[in-house]
Amino acid sequence: MVDALIEEAKAALRNRARAARASLDHGERADAAVAAAQHFFNAVPLQAGDVVAAYWRIRDELDCQPILVKLMDSNQKVVLPVVVGPEQPLDLRVWEPGASLYESGFGTLAPSDLAPRAEPDIVLMPLLGFDARGTRLGYGGGYYDRTLARLSKKPRLVGLAFAAQELDRIPREPHDVPLDMIVTEAGVRHFGAAA
Repeated sequence: MVDALIEEAKAALRNRARAARASLDHGERADAAVAAAQHFFNAVPLQAGDVVAAYWRIRDELDCQPILVKLMDSNQKVVLPVVVGPEQPLDLRVWEPGASLYESGFGTLAPSDLAPRAEPDIVLMPLLGFDARGTRLGYGGGYYDRTLARLSKKPRLVGLAFAAQELDRIPREPHDVPLDMIVTEAGVRHFGAAA
């Protein structure tokens, strides 16, 4: 059952986080994406066989493209999420080198529906807000929560955001899976199991 007070609090926090993110200018955004990519590769050890779930930026999210380019250039296996329907988990499709990307709704791009699927070892997650406990505030659709719940293994969850998106405290419900770390232009923060 959805707690109406928690949902109301989250809605207010989403508005505040959207405003903080929207206030950044184009130059700050581009510089932040490059800095966050550098922090990601310095902090997250990747094995040759690791599958990394990334995303194609929508609206004013922190651009994941600098990370995607380096992952693809180093022949790391990358999957991109596709929304296939309401109340459904995301479809994680492998983006193979040289393969085209196609519009897949919400202003994002994804591999063809014929692309193979793979379960990720690391999930780069876009978000609206995060707090010091590693709680992620998403858009409210529950897509990542449903996707994580159906995976056969627990991947490392890495939030990717602007530092300005940090909130004091986000209510955490039982279905909310906390982040293992957050990467911003300011650096990397790790969250322990007790957070």
